[in-house]
Parts: sequence; C-alpha cells; structure tokens
Amino acid sequence: MDGMRAAFDEAVTLRQAKKLIQCMAHEQSFLLLSAPGMGKSEMVYEAAREVGLPCRSLLGTQIAPEDVSGVPRIVGERSVFCPPRLLLPEKPEPFCLFLDELPACAPDVQKAFYSLLLERRLGEHALPPGTWVVAAGNRLQDRALVRAMSSALVNRVTILQLRIDTDEWLVWAQQHGIRAEIRSFIRTIPDALMRPVPADPVPFSTPRAWAQLSRALDLAEKANLLGNDTRRALAFGRLSPEDAVVFCALAEESIGAILPLDDYLRRPELLPKGDSARWFVLDCIRQYVRDGRAAGLRPAVINRFLRSLSSEHQLTLITDMVETWGALGADKAMFELLRKVTAA
Repeated sequence: MDGMRAAFDEAVTLRQAKKLIQCMAHEQSFLLLSAPGMGKSEMVYEAAREVGLPCRSLLGTQIAPEDVSGVPRIVGERSVFCPPRLLLPEKPEPFCLFLDELPACAPDVQKAFYSLLLERRLGEHALPPGTWVVAAGNRLQDRALVRAMSSALVNRVTILQLRIDTDEWLVWAQQHGIRAEIRSFIRTIPDALMRPVPADPVPFSTPRAWAQLSRALDLAEKANLLGNDTRRALAFGRLSPEDAVVFCALAEESIGAILPLDDYLRRPELLPKGDSARWFVLDCIRQYVRDGRAAGLRPAVINRFLRSLSSEHQLTLITDMVETWGALGADKAMFELLRKVTAA
C-alpha cells in the first residue's frame, strides 16, 4: 500500500511528461504508465509533432519478435539480420519511435526490445542520432491484459507514472473543440473526468471517453439526430453510468453551460429553474463549501444566498455542515431557518 501511494505521489501530468520527453528522449528511453484512456498516445504524437519529428508506432500486442529484430538473410558465408523498415528507414533521419502497449507484449517480444531501449540498436544497426524511443502501457491493476515486465526491461527505461490534471485537460479540451457542455460538466465535477477502472467490462469515464463522446454528439447534431434518446444512448455507451445520468439530465433541461459556483453564490437568481439541474448545482455547492473553497466570500453574500432558497434546499445544504457554514458567517440565515422550521 505504501508503495502504491508513493508511486501516485511521484506521478506527473501529461504536460510534464511531454516536456521531459522533448528534453531527453533522444538519449533515454521512456515508459509511460497510467490507467486506460488518459491520452498517452495522443500526447506522444503531439510531443513529436511540436519538434518536427515524424512518429512511427508499433502496437505491442500485434507484433512478433522478428518484427523487432528483423529476419535473417545470407550474405556470403554469414547471416545478416535485416531490420524492419518501420524501425530503421532507409534515410538515416531521426524520428520518434512509439512502442504502444509495451507491457502487454509477450515475454519474447519484450526481450526483443532490450537492445533497442538501452543501446538504440537493432542488432548491428544503430538508430539515427536524435531518434526518440518512447513506450507506453497500462498498469497491472488496470485489468487491461497487462503482463508482468522483467527486471531487465524495467531497468532499461525511465518509467513515468502519469496522473490526470483537470485544469490541464480543460485547456486541452478548449483547444481541441470539446463541446462546451462537456467542459462545463468536468469543471463542475472534476472527479467525472477519470473514474476508476470497473471490475466488469463496462463503459467508464476517461478523458478519451469524454473526447469521443464530444465527437459523437457533434456528428449526431450535424445529421439532425441529436435528441434525448440519442444523447442517452451515446453517453451510456461511453461513460460511467453515474456520470451519464447526470450529464443527460442537465442537457435535457437545457440549462446551458454550468457557471462557476461562486457566481451562483453571489447571484442565486442564476440557479437553474429545473428541479434536477437545481439539485445538481446545489449538491456541487455543498461540496464546494465542504472543501473550503467558498472561504473568500463575505458573510452578507452567504446569508443572502441561503435566504433565497426554499427551506428544503437550505436544510439539504447545511445538514452535517452547520459549523462549516457558521465559519462562513451564515449564522443569521441558519437562525432564521431554525425559527421557521420549529414554528411549522
């Protein structure tokens, strides 16, 4: 358990990993490890594209050892291994070699990569100077057909454990045209960006799943097919059920983009009118206050917000959190609520 916690503490974001790759992948080989769907592959392609390197990829689960070491041919009285063109092109120009799903390779395939990862060689042939070697894969705990890696392989690479960063993803999403309602949803519920891998083979929320859902919704909308039934089918086909339910309910009430929670606290008239959407936003505000993120608001703002709500909504917000709201200066609103409830 301590080892797992330490690995998580030392994890880097995708952006940090990209900078490290661009800095030293021409000399040192990297292995990127994370849960499925975080965007490792896209990050590697983007890192290479930014510095002008072509990227060639091998999918570890679909190759044999000879796809790495090459096949022999007779030259005079000796055999010479001919490396595959993908790994050693005719022109000796640097490129990015991306070994996807390396931890899922069969042991003999992993072994074939040893000299490539450490010495940048394929038999007697050296990779062009400046070539990157970057591998990626999932972790053993992700139930993604991952095999145990030998200590010899592990010792030949720099392993980077990756973690998701919501703010970083939101910047990426804005730049890549992810739909506004999805960005707004993730901004409000950051945990929905990356859910734990479920025990059963069912859809679950990941950055990849949200990006692909955005594209699917765009295509459905372009074809005039985007109704409530279609949205639900696409969302439940990509996301964790708890995220799909809330995302679709909000979309069906047409509340538009969810505003920063401070805006609702300062101007409660902005709260959604629909029941599901209002309860959802209030629940987010409850968590927001619990996490101490509303500490910068003046007591007058807090009291005005609570007074604007129905007794039922106020009770939902302050249940088990009286001290927390009190610390924000909500004593007057809570006292008025107490008098109203006891009088009834």
